[in-house]
Amino acid sequence: MLSRTAENLYWLARYMERAEKTARLLEVGSRISLMPGGADGYRNEWDALLLAAGTAEGFDRKYGDAVQRNIESYLFFDTDNPSSIASCIGRARENGRIVRTALTTQVWDALNTAFQELKELQRTPRSELPLSQLVDWTLRHTAQLRGAIDATQLRNDNYDFLHLGYSIERGDNTARLLDVKYFVLLPRIDFVGSGLDNYQWTTLLRALSAHRAFHWAYGGDVTAHKIAHFLILNPQCPRSLRSCTQGMSDHLDRLARGYQRTTSVQSKARALLGELVEMTVEDVFEEGLHEFLTRYIGEVATVGGLVAETYLSGDMR
Repeated sequence: MLSRTAENLYWLARYMERAEKTARLLEVGSRISLMPGGADGYRNEWDALLLAAGTAEGFDRKYGDAVQRNIESYLFFDTDNPSSIASCIGRARENGRIVRTALTTQVWDALNTAFQELKELQRTPRSELPLSQLVDWTLRHTAQLRGAIDATQLRNDNYDFLHLGYSIERGDNTARLLDVKYFVLLPRIDFVGSGLDNYQWTTLLRALSAHRAFHWAYGGDVTAHKIAHFLILNPQCPRSLRSCTQGMSDHLDRLARGYQRTTSVQSKARALLGELVEMTVEDVFEEGLHEFLTRYIGEVATVGGLVAETYLSGDMR
C-alpha cells in the first residue's frame, strides 16, 4: 500500500472517533449542567470541558466567557476549531474522498451521508437544534460508519489502518474523558464519595454509553475504584484503555505480518499493553489517577508518532 493511502485511512478513522469524543464531551457537560450546584466545580463544567478538549485558548480568543450556547457552537459547528464535530467530519470525508477506491460503497455512503446531513444542519437555525439532537446525530453517524467498515471492508491492510486509527484515538479519548471527571470537574477532595461525586461518575458512564454494561459487569454501588477498573483495565469494556491498547497492538502485529517487518512501533504497543495487563486498580491510584492518565496519553502519542514514522512517512515498503 502507498503510505499516502495508509495515512488517509488512518486519519479518516481518527477524525471520526474524535468527532464522537467531542459529542460525548458535550453530553457530559449537558448532563452535569442540569444538576443543581453543578457550576461549583472548576469554574464551571463547560469551562472544564474546554480544558479537557484542549480548545480553551481558541475559545477564549473567539468568544471570551464560557457561556453554554457559545461552547456548544464552538465544539459542534465552528470550523475555526479543528476539534469541532463539523471540522472532524469534514476532514474525515476529505480523507475518504482521496482514497475513495480503497473504501467499499457502503463505507463511502455512510461517510458522505454524514457530511451532506452536516451541511443541512449548518443551514438550520441554531434555535431549532437542541444539544441532545446534535449529540444523538453524531453518535448515530459515527456508529454507522464503524458498522459499514466492519461489515464490508476486506480484512487487509486498509482495514488495519482504519482500526489502528480508531484504537489510538479512542484510547486517548477515554483517558481524557476520565481525566475530565477526576481532575477537572471535582473541585475539592472533600467532595469524594459525595452525591456530586457519584453523579459525575454515573454521568461519565452514560456519556460513554457504558452505564448498563458497567452494572452488568459489577453491579452494586458506583464507586471510583470500580469505574476506574472498568474504563482502564477491564478487557471486556470496548472503550477501556486495555481494550484500546489491545486493538493497537493487534492491528500493528497484523501489519507486521503482512509486510513481513516488525519495527519499534510494535514493540512499543506490546510494552504498553503488557503494563496494563499486569496492573491493578490499586497500582493506578497509588500512582495517582491524573498522573497515570497523563502518562498514558503521552504513551499513546508516542505510538502515534511511531506509526507516522514507520508507515505514513513515505518509507513504507
